[in-house]
Amino acid sequence: MLEQLTGHEDPYPIYERLRAHGPLTRDGGMWVTTSHSLANKVLRDRRFGVRFADGSYPANSGLLPESFLELDPPDHTRLRRLAMPAFSPKKIDEYRARVEKVADALLTEDEFDLIADFAAPLPISVISDLLGIPDADTAEFADYGALVAQSFDTGVTAAMADANDQVLALFDRLISERRKTPGDDVISSLVAAEAEQKLTAAEMLGTLVLLLVAGFETTVNLIGNGTRALLDHPSQWKLFKANPELASAVVEETLRWAPPVHLTSRIAHEQVDRIGKDEMITLLLGAANRDPDVYPEAHKFDVMRVHKPEHLAFSSGIHYCLGATLARMEGEVAFRALARRMPDLRQTGPVTFRDSVVIRGMRSFPVSRS
Repeated sequence: MLEQLTGHEDPYPIYERLRAHGPLTRDGGMWVTTSHSLANKVLRDRRFGVRFADGSYPANSGLLPESFLELDPPDHTRLRRLAMPAFSPKKIDEYRARVEKVADALLTEDEFDLIADFAAPLPISVISDLLGIPDADTAEFADYGALVAQSFDTGVTAAMADANDQVLALFDRLISERRKTPGDDVISSLVAAEAEQKLTAAEMLGTLVLLLVAGFETTVNLIGNGTRALLDHPSQWKLFKANPELASAVVEETLRWAPPVHLTSRIAHEQVDRIGKDEMITLLLGAANRDPDVYPEAHKFDVMRVHKPEHLAFSSGIHYCLGATLARMEGEVAFRALARRMPDLRQTGPVTFRDSVVIRGMRSFPVSRS
């Protein structure tokens, strides 16, 4: 049934058919869960990992360099710890004023594409600043990052392979520059860690590409999906415009109701109940976030909802999204800016969706300020 998800604008009916088979079911020879409690339990259970029990990895496109996203402890723990300081709450607060300025600067046209002209440029500006990408390289960096990210949707094309090479060349150049002249950015901190033999050059590249893609992907789809949800629910849009302090609530309900990432997988390192050693379980995060056993009226978009327990849009356990605090802040700023600057925002044409099972978002979303 999971193969039916490709190309589907609305995967939720498929999730519900799977849910009818119980919290844990077989689909195409693979274990699948739509249950919030079971998915959360697996994500937190150290008997599961992202690799097989012998340390091998199930698949790799060969495009993106390996990062700590594809590693189990202790390597995952070591590399994640090196990247964490850049995403501390204190650091994120320091970026808020810059994000607000960028958001306002982007909202100048009467008619525009919400994805290409707002939702995408905003996070790429922030992640470029965080990584220490020079202004002269930011536009190319954004184009390359978007192409590399598309490999998740359609597989690797020649253009994507070239984009990957260009991103790696840019990082190689910046790493070389930071070795000579360190700055106050993530690349400089990782270069210092490499000098102290806390990570290898390859691990540094993998970490930087991961931060680029993750810092871009989650936020652009959060902003796009949330704006569409608000415009499709006029009473919720009206409520938010009258109460802009609800921005964080809009972010959380968007992450639950229309999360950017819809599924992830884990591999059992030993027999766990019915799941055998080295068997994979697919965790349908999009379905878990609408689990009726956890959320009353789960299919209703309600910014006043009480989120207990927390949704799984950012995963859970040791692989909980490193950039969650940053994505939340960017989403809050973006939604407030739209409500303040464009209270009469409306959709002006059909949206186009990304052709992806894992990443759920739009390629284009034409809108007008009135």
